[in-house]
Formats: sequence, structure tokens, C-alpha cells
Amino acid sequence: MTVVLETIAAARQWVRTERTGGKSIGFVPTMGAFHDGHRSLFRRAREQSDRVVVSIFVNPLQFGQGEDFARYPRDFARDLALAEREGVDAVFCPEAGEMYPDALPLTVHPGKLGKTLCGPSRPGHFRGVATVVAKLLNIIQPDRAFFGQKDAQQAVIIQWMVRGLNFPVEIEVCPTVREPDGLAMSSRNAYLDSEERANATVLYRSLRRAEDLIRSGVRDVARIEQEMRDMIRSVPGAELDYARVVDPHALGDVKQIAGEVLVAVGARFGKTRLIDNLLAAPPRAVTSGQ
Repeated sequence: MTVVLETIAAARQWVRTERTGGKSIGFVPTMGAFHDGHRSLFRRAREQSDRVVVSIFVNPLQFGQGEDFARYPRDFARDLALAEREGVDAVFCPEAGEMYPDALPLTVHPGKLGKTLCGPSRPGHFRGVATVVAKLLNIIQPDRAFFGQKDAQQAVIIQWMVRGLNFPVEIEVCPTVREPDGLAMSSRNAYLDSEERANATVLYRSLRRAEDLIRSGVRDVARIEQEMRDMIRSVPGAELDYARVVDPHALGDVKQIAGEVLVAVGARFGKTRLIDNLLAAPPRAVTSGQ
């Protein structure tokens, strides 16, 4: 049976007890509203760890003014039942006051990594992400923590944070899980009506178009980005945020493709903002294996 931990003290005590018994700890931080993408992370954590802890915390610090904090899907009973079915050992589900008891004078700033891709549209978002993940890693102190490739910018920022601040944890980035039509699984997909849901598949189709161009030998990033933008803008109701080809490790600009790159897109469909990405490499390029 999955143990429910509501306080930092309870979470630390549970982890301390398990470690005393020689158990390794795998950790999956989430905001709940579980889907098959989350389940894939739980399963990977189970493969790599003796004990699996999942956090459920809708972090107010990463939502900007006018974003969907209030309506973000929350169904703790459903999430707990799914966690139990997946063999999760403990769920850490603190209240906001437990995580942020003070005025929070200190935060983790991601620097230039937070200013590209989603950064301009969501100012302060990645500061909130980095801060809450830093707190969660300090609370749980896992051996490994697992994140999804779908949130590639988040994963890169966390990897840099862990290295730069010497967190004693291994970060594993796991493949994106998709619907049969290619749409990346996301808790926000539940916001889409049927027309928006159909239109949203253009994100993955634009990524695959970019991948095809790269694999066919196209090196000109400007051409690839323009084709992605044109494809997304051709869909009624799609409001493009960005379509970019960047360095997969530091998210910097790439002009000519010589190795593996991160192809990333973001767009709104109605009131719902979705993101997606994939890693692509030209023929015979040496890939990073990320």
C-alpha cells in the first residue's frame, strides 16, 4: 500500500527509515493529473530503485498571472489509486504553506537557460520550476530523479542546476510518451475540445517534418524553422509561440546543423498552451544519447 506523506518531516523520516534498511530511492516530481507519461516514469523509477517516491504538488511559483493555476486538474484520489497500481511506495503531497511557509526570499534563477523557448512567454516560470525542484530534491534526497523529455527545457535546467549546485542525485530524462496520433501526453490535453485536440497534432507533425529534413541532409536551421512555423500557422486556431532548432545541452542558437539538435515547438490551441520536442541528428552524426 502506498504511504501518503503530507509534511516535510514525515517525508524525511520515511526516507531515513528506508535508507537505514539499505534501500535506494527513486523520485518522480509531478503536479498530479497522472497519465501514461507519468506511469512510464514510475515504471522506470521502479526498475532503477528499491523504493519509489512520487510528489504531487501544484506549484504556485511556476504559474504566471492569468495562467491556469486555479483550474489545473486535481484529483488526488484518482492519482493515489494509480500510484498504488504502479507500485509507488510513497506519495509526498504537501500543501503550499508546507513548501513555502515564509515569504520565500530565496529562489533559484535559471539564468539564460530560462530566457529561451518557453521563457519569453512564461516569465518567471523556470525560476519557479528550479526552486521547487531544488526544494523537493533537498527534502527527498533521492539517489535518482526521473523527468520526461517532453519538458525538455525544464530537464536541461534541472540537469545544469544539479551539476552547478552539487546535488548528490542522478537525473534521468525518459522518452516522451505519445497518443497513437503522435500528440505528446500532457495533463493540459484535457482542456482541449475535439477540434482543438485534432488541430494540436500539428505540433508533432511539424517536428517530424523537421526531423525528415535533417535526416535528408538539410543543414540550414532557418529553412527548417520556417517550414515548421508555416505548417503550424496553416492550422486554423493555432497560435504559434515558437518553432526552434537549438543546442540540446545548453539551448543555444544553432545556425548550421552538424550534430544532434533539439527541435522544439510551442503553440496555443484555444486557451491551451502545449509544447513538444524531439532530438534529431543528420546522417552519420555522433549523437549524445540524451
